Amino acid sequence: MNHGFLPISRKEMEERGWNQVDFVYVSGDAYVDHPSFGHAIITRLLEAHGFRVGIIAQPDWKDKESITEFGEPRLGFMVSAGNMDSMVNHYSVSKKRRQQDSYTPGGVMGKRPDYAAVVYGNLIRQTYKKTPIILGGIEASLRRLAHYDYWSNQLKRSILLDSGADLVSYGMGERSIIEIAEALDAGLDIKDITYIDGTVCKVKNLDSVYDAEILEPYEEMKKDKLLYAKSFYRQYCNTDPFSGKRLVEPYSDHLYVVQNPPAKPLTQQEMDDVYALPYMRTYHPSYETAGGVPAIREIKFSLISNRGCFGGCSFCALTFHQGRIIQTRSKESLIAEAKTFPEDPEFKGYIHDVGGPTANFRAPACKKQLKYGACTNKQCLFPKPCKNLIADHKEYLSILRDLRKIPGVKKVFIRSGIRFDYLLADPDDTFFKELCQYHVSGQLKVAPEHVADPVLQMMGKPENAVYERFTHKYEEINKRLGLKQYLVPYLMSSHPGSTMKEAVKLAEKYGADTEKAYTAGILHDCAKGYDTDEQIKLCQKYGVVLDDITLACKPVIHAPLGAKIAKAEYGVNDKDVLDAIMCHTVAKENMSLLDKIIYIADMIEPMRDFVGVEELRKAAYENIDMAFILGLKQSIVFNAQKNKIIHPNTLSAWNYMLMNGK
Repeated sequence: MNHGFLPISRKEMEERGWNQVDFVYVSGDAYVDHPSFGHAIITRLLEAHGFRVGIIAQPDWKDKESITEFGEPRLGFMVSAGNMDSMVNHYSVSKKRRQQDSYTPGGVMGKRPDYAAVVYGNLIRQTYKKTPIILGGIEASLRRLAHYDYWSNQLKRSILLDSGADLVSYGMGERSIIEIAEALDAGLDIKDITYIDGTVCKVKNLDSVYDAEILEPYEEMKKDKLLYAKSFYRQYCNTDPFSGKRLVEPYSDHLYVVQNPPAKPLTQQEMDDVYALPYMRTYHPSYETAGGVPAIREIKFSLISNRGCFGGCSFCALTFHQGRIIQTRSKESLIAEAKTFPEDPEFKGYIHDVGGPTANFRAPACKKQLKYGACTNKQCLFPKPCKNLIADHKEYLSILRDLRKIPGVKKVFIRSGIRFDYLLADPDDTFFKELCQYHVSGQLKVAPEHVADPVLQMMGKPENAVYERFTHKYEEINKRLGLKQYLVPYLMSSHPGSTMKEAVKLAEKYGADTEKAYTAGILHDCAKGYDTDEQIKLCQKYGVVLDDITLACKPVIHAPLGAKIAKAEYGVNDKDVLDAIMCHTVAKENMSLLDKIIYIADMIEPMRDFVGVEELRKAAYENIDMAFILGLKQSIVFNAQKNKIIHPNTLSAWNYMLMNGK
């Protein structure tokens, strides 16, 4: 008997003296009783409120009997696909099947179905026709209303309708799940639980729905992408618990999906209470023979210190799930948890992380947020930090200092990432200095996401100059400390405004290989996010020989380096693609069609606005050779007028084209 873990079988339930559970929690993840796992928090919270909970982890979705382990629960089923959306868990962005599932014993892939929440919901409904089913977790939360599904390239209905479930608990769920449980325990029919904040329900009419904002009907959105975009924007503007309205999405005259306003954020005391629940802090012992659950390795000795994000990046779903108001644990709570680490024989003295979505967010962006909520139409950090933003790292620094003092702790790392623009907004450099001195393991992860300002603007990220300022300061501080530490920038390809689309268009126009154009277009600037000194160091690492002229033309170094990185880090072995990346800045003689396409695509991408770009864009779709000559001419003239060095490869390309009658 595993007294410390919640029961995962009828045998373990009966060993507790139970003849029935109140709730069965069905999860796409293996059972890991650690607060980094959503199922652990929800089940322990229900237990703390007096409910009996059994867990069915990764049931066989091909066998209806797999969800009958505990029989019919007294109050209902709770269903989650797991810590990750099941489709993201299964497939890369190129829709290729992943080889490992870190949330499954032994890392084995295939233990959960695609669209797991929908499949599990229908599996339960086949056997238990009337038992309440409540969906939760990231997969259900982000699919709570009509949503674009990347994997099928379709607009899909609310997950509530396709899963056969009765309710969705969206967001982090602690408040709503207890209200749902208590309402069911009081005898309310699941169909009458339509009022709880942080939930989505379905109704036949709107007689009992008040103060609602009606969204675009699903059938109309299917016909018009713009209508869906408008609907989603309205949803996005209603993610704040203070100002968020009740939303209604019509499906027919007798079917409506209702999203109630978001649940209020947890107070610090409530957060502390959640993380003080009696977790076993590891996976269920039944997984030991399979080698355990890989996901535990990084998080077992990490501390979750916050939730939410006021960054507001346009590509990120975090605020849609966790909200823009930062929720934090107290210093006392974090220290108490950390003091348990040395008791574990596996602890080697290293706390791997102290953070959350963004480690250095430790309070709401401004004082008004806890009373009035986040601004509906304004961002806290974009395009510039708001004048009301409180950028202060003193409290976070105090926590880190106390963690370093715990007996048995050798090092405290920050691996969840630092929001560098927020760090720069703090006039006090003390945290920056101690970050470099004590909390970086040779490399610090940051997310500039891109280097082109027009693309960054679309992303809702600060201009590249801010990142450059951060890198210089990071280098200066490390130099003063006598440390050699590097930045690991996360960069995003193919975002609106990037070159890839132009490359594919040109490839289609001139009969080139579109897949090669796509790959080269995505990766052509993969080395551009590193500053010049880092680029030179990486050139040494990858064996890129830089002559004096190339060193003098520093902005072009990223091209030959990018070809090496594309091969070494992205697994690109196609010589045509690598050559196109290598010569996309200065060109060369005897360029291939693909080479010319990538060179031109880079010059005419939508955000370029130099004199002559419109002429070049027109020429690009009329004659690729003439466009290439025009592009070379514009580059040569521009550099000559600025008294800049003209790379000999550019002149060689120019001469070759003229000598060969192009």
